[in-house]
Amino acid sequence: MGKHVVTLIPGDGIGPEVCAAVQEIVAAAGVEIEWEVQEAGAAVAEKRGTTLPDEVLESVRRNKVALKGPIGTPIGKGFRSVNVQIRQDLDLFASLRPVKSLPGIATPFTAAPPGRGGMPGGGAVDLVIVRENTEGMYTGIEHEIVPGVREAVKIVTETASTRICEFAFDYAEKMGYPRVTVVHKANIMKKTDGLFLECGRAAARRHPRIEMVEMIVDACAMNMVRNPNRLAVVVTLNLYGDILSDLAAGLVGGLGIVPGANIGKDAAVFEAVHGSAPDIAGKGLANPTALLQSAVMMLDHIGEHTCARKIERALRDVYERDLARTGDLGGRSTTREFTEAIKLLMNEAPPPSLRTPA
Repeated sequence: MGKHVVTLIPGDGIGPEVCAAVQEIVAAAGVEIEWEVQEAGAAVAEKRGTTLPDEVLESVRRNKVALKGPIGTPIGKGFRSVNVQIRQDLDLFASLRPVKSLPGIATPFTAAPPGRGGMPGGGAVDLVIVRENTEGMYTGIEHEIVPGVREAVKIVTETASTRICEFAFDYAEKMGYPRVTVVHKANIMKKTDGLFLECGRAAARRHPRIEMVEMIVDACAMNMVRNPNRLAVVVTLNLYGDILSDLAAGLVGGLGIVPGANIGKDAAVFEAVHGSAPDIAGKGLANPTALLQSAVMMLDHIGEHTCARKIERALRDVYERDLARTGDLGGRSTTREFTEAIKLLMNEAPPPSLRTPA
């Protein structure tokens, strides 16, 4: 499909290492990308006095697509979260977190027999968290009323609630999920969450082929560990989505393997959702799986579906055949060994069932 120009934000800690591994794998898959590298995060703050220089946002606006490694925010120094700032400044209103089991990664949840904590149907988790990114409790509007009493303002608008619910129903239709679970706390927060729920119901009426399920957030947390696949696509407000997406990641092995994207009308940023792991930075021990899966989402976004499937197949095969496994998942492989294993398997012919249709 020709050469693509993509903004690359390596980030902090292990970020540059996992980004380099993903760049190498994407190139080996046959995708031509010109990476426009931009620096952001805690390391940049020491040099520039800001964690997010203006040119980073300008690059993403220009290229419309970015891949971002983990970014740290200096604690207690007055800096805004880079992740939140990117989402808000670029109006990346939809946080998209597909959560799927990888073969060969056992968790206490998936390993237990069905009926005793295991997944009905054999243990494979497949659900998606769609989180509203721009408002809710994350607007940053806080103040002290009197000494010892502080207040945070929760903003919920019809505009933002409508577009995130539409995004979720559209995604369910496109990806073949049977239902959207609208998660709320409208039994208590009747005005704010009530408005969100109303917008979910309106979106459901516009998508009659998709079942809508209404679920209070605490019940959703319980159901997520009982039978997550029943939830299918979860759409919810910012704070609830932040918590539930990490809970969902725990069902399949943790934040080190799940992908993430923040999508808006004019730009999309695909990112590692785990931390920068400074304790292992520079040691060649980092697991690039999460960012690689995010890169697969990015390739689908830019129309490189054949190469996306090639990487996806190789990644699953590496885990299923236990050819390489980094220390976070109980193995001893280095980042280099893991990368080489993926590249090696991409050169193998896929079984007929996994070949991309012409």
